[in-house]
Amino acid sequence: MAKLSREPLGMFGFIVLLLLVVIAIFAPLIAPYSPTAQNLSNVLKPPSWTHWAGTDEFGRDILSRLIFGTRITVQTVLAVTVIVGPLGMLIGIVAGFVGGRTDAILMRITDIVLSFPSLILALAFAAALGAGLETAIIAISLTGWPPIARLARAETLIVRNTDYVAAARLYGASPLRLLFRYIAPMCIPSVVVRLTMNMAGIILTAAALGFLGLGAQPPAPEWGAMISSGRKFMLDNWWVAVMPGIAILVTSLAFNLAGDALRDILDPRHARS
Repeated sequence: MAKLSREPLGMFGFIVLLLLVVIAIFAPLIAPYSPTAQNLSNVLKPPSWTHWAGTDEFGRDILSRLIFGTRITVQTVLAVTVIVGPLGMLIGIVAGFVGGRTDAILMRITDIVLSFPSLILALAFAAALGAGLETAIIAISLTGWPPIARLARAETLIVRNTDYVAAARLYGASPLRLLFRYIAPMCIPSVVVRLTMNMAGIILTAAALGFLGLGAQPPAPEWGAMISSGRKFMLDNWWVAVMPGIAILVTSLAFNLAGDALRDILDPRHARS
């Protein structure tokens, strides 16, 4: 905590993320209106004291939809992280520890996935699996593990040659014990930092899928879908698309700031002088 206090931007990022989690948990208590209730007498109202972020083309309160959309965003980020983190780390540490043909095969698969733009590949998976939040999570996860695998492999190549790993091997530790007891824990800090910084990309990819209709389906208040429906009113009713865009911007920025602070705290090699 003392180290974090010396990172004001990182502290700001963590505060914003904590606020987002609180909003996601208590959305029904915080939102002033229902996120799906239509009111055709309040169509496309500008921001006011009654509707702080204005209303959309169906008269729905945009602020309430943003608040409930926080749940979708947090759920997507957590689900993708839970899948990508262990999968990428397992592939990376196995490749780095075993080496040889296993390393070559696993890294060539990783290189093949990395050769495609992640958004394009996620779009292809989402289109093949069908539209929906669950398929969007799977599609993003299938494209998000290679950077984690490469990082874990690089860390493993360093750790496997350390003295304490050699001592454990000398005392008869099995390969599985060496892998999960001595090597994997040393890779976790770098992987956690990378996952935190990747969360901004996860949010943007999820928003892109929602924008194209391949994410959470209407009337779910997904931020990318809200921008898509609001782009038709950009010239005269800017708030319909701008408000969810601001939400995506602030959330992505918070994850980047938090990840940068975590990197400085957990990895002294990147600490600021």
